[in-house]
Amino acid sequence: MPRIKLGNWAESAVGWLNAHLSWLFDAVNTVLTGAYDAVHAVLGAPQPLLMAGILAVIAWWLRGLPAAVAAFAGLALIDSFGLWDQATATLSLVLVASLITLLLAVPLGIWAARDRRVSGALRPVLDVMQTMPAFVYLIPGVMFFKIGPIPGLIATIVFAMPPGVRMTELGIRQVDGELVEAARAFGTTPRDTLTRVQLPLALPTIMAGVNQVIMLALSMVVIAGMAGAGGLGEAVYSAVTQVDIGGGVESGVAVVVLAMYLDRMTGALGKRVSPRGRRATAKAGANRPVNLLRYRPGTAVATVGIVVLALVAGGMHLAGGGGRESVAAGPNVGNGKHIKLGYFPWDEAVASTYLWENILEQRGYKPDVKQLDPGPLYTALAQGQMDVQFDSWLPTTHKQYMDRYGSQLSDLGAWYGPTSLELSVPSYVKGIDSLADLKGKSAQFGGKIIGIEASAGMMGKLNSTVLKEYGLDGEYQVVSSSTATMLAELHRAIDKKEPIVTTLWSPHWAYGTYPLKKLKDPKGAWGKGEQIHAVGKKDFGKDFPQVAQWVKNFHMSEKELSSLEAAIQQGGKGKEKESARKWLDARPGLMDKLAPVTS
Repeated sequence: MPRIKLGNWAESAVGWLNAHLSWLFDAVNTVLTGAYDAVHAVLGAPQPLLMAGILAVIAWWLRGLPAAVAAFAGLALIDSFGLWDQATATLSLVLVASLITLLLAVPLGIWAARDRRVSGALRPVLDVMQTMPAFVYLIPGVMFFKIGPIPGLIATIVFAMPPGVRMTELGIRQVDGELVEAARAFGTTPRDTLTRVQLPLALPTIMAGVNQVIMLALSMVVIAGMAGAGGLGEAVYSAVTQVDIGGGVESGVAVVVLAMYLDRMTGALGKRVSPRGRRATAKAGANRPVNLLRYRPGTAVATVGIVVLALVAGGMHLAGGGGRESVAAGPNVGNGKHIKLGYFPWDEAVASTYLWENILEQRGYKPDVKQLDPGPLYTALAQGQMDVQFDSWLPTTHKQYMDRYGSQLSDLGAWYGPTSLELSVPSYVKGIDSLADLKGKSAQFGGKIIGIEASAGMMGKLNSTVLKEYGLDGEYQVVSSSTATMLAELHRAIDKKEPIVTTLWSPHWAYGTYPLKKLKDPKGAWGKGEQIHAVGKKDFGKDFPQVAQWVKNFHMSEKELSSLEAAIQQGGKGKEKESARKWLDARPGLMDKLAPVTS
């Protein structure tokens, strides 16, 4: 059967839409960005504990004092992790995405409940929306709306909409038909029948759909973080890619706290707004003795509490708003100009990016550092949304990105090399010293070679050339995973003294941490070592001529890079910039060498 090139058609469609409807996408991007920024500004303005107090008052109003205390304790815990800013960014994304989703889903659900043809047409569309892997939505999202919170917002809306539509339709269809007929018999208009009979009775089911929309939106935070949305998703993704157990646990707990808060509050809100729920609450309260733990303030009292806390937060914000921004300690070449540095979580990328963040700050620039996956980062550079990144492995590993976007990028030259790609085994594995020694030994390794991301050029080289050159194809299965998963599997195997063969490369901190040996490549199947390049947007040299000159002259030896990576590893998660700064300060004269300024 001939191959159906659906992927090529989809790519052509995205390209056509991007070329002809870019004005529309820019307008949507502006509106959604404004909504997100407004909500984020409101949630992020108060001091963390004051904002936690406001949210706790809402919990007290909806569920009582124990829920308020638990909510405040959970939110204070997030603040103690140092993740408050990320949590408010995530909460902003969830609230905006949920509101937009419900504004679309509820009318669609009502329409589907009133017309079975519409319901039949929507059903397969909703099935596709909910079952399509959410990562797929990010691809056109980044192309249409560029990096930032908006691609994640769009993906979240698409993914979370089906339960909102379906639960609204289900709730209206479950309303007793005799009640609807009675309303019509008394001359009630279809509009009043909907608003006064069907929607009030369907409200518990609709609120259950609201709850599901919010939970699905929150489940998308990690995926949104991969597209530059920031928030807890970026913290989780960073911890996963760097095998940071502590950071992963803390950011994961923060997500759980937000999920529990939103779940409990939306559930209680459903009872508050539902006529049936209000009657049940009133009846239960009438037959129950006064109990402080069960007491819930009225709407007026809760509103006063929230307003008081908000006024206190506003006063503190104004009182603390007179601080001055820091200025460059050295020559102020940048004059406060913003420059966007992107990186993906590879050790040499982290090290070089934070090194240059410190250098640029000292020279008067305002660098903005953002972590992205390789695909979104190269796309962002090509679109001019990022300015420069320092970890382009050429000519092999990142060849596919340069082939696609090369005309829209500027190669600023190599600053490290040559690198090497290799397969490695623990040093306690005897008799395996070269790639040729792997032949006939697959049973020893379970027939598997543990690889990294399938999109990495190294993986393509391994499957297409290296295995065939040594007669290993068919004997070994290359397991695609991620760099973090590969390192975790390597760590586990070494702890248990088990044989394992993994993809690896030099430079890499793993060689200084684990007892490993590189398998020799007598046939040269891996090819020559690569160079690590800095790559900027197309007009980088025009927009940042001085920085472009510095980067073109930038070089690091293996000893320098290894010591910088080690310093950042020892500094711990969240202190990359500080660790790079200490490393730089310990080398007098290096700043002037890397970023010379003529007087």
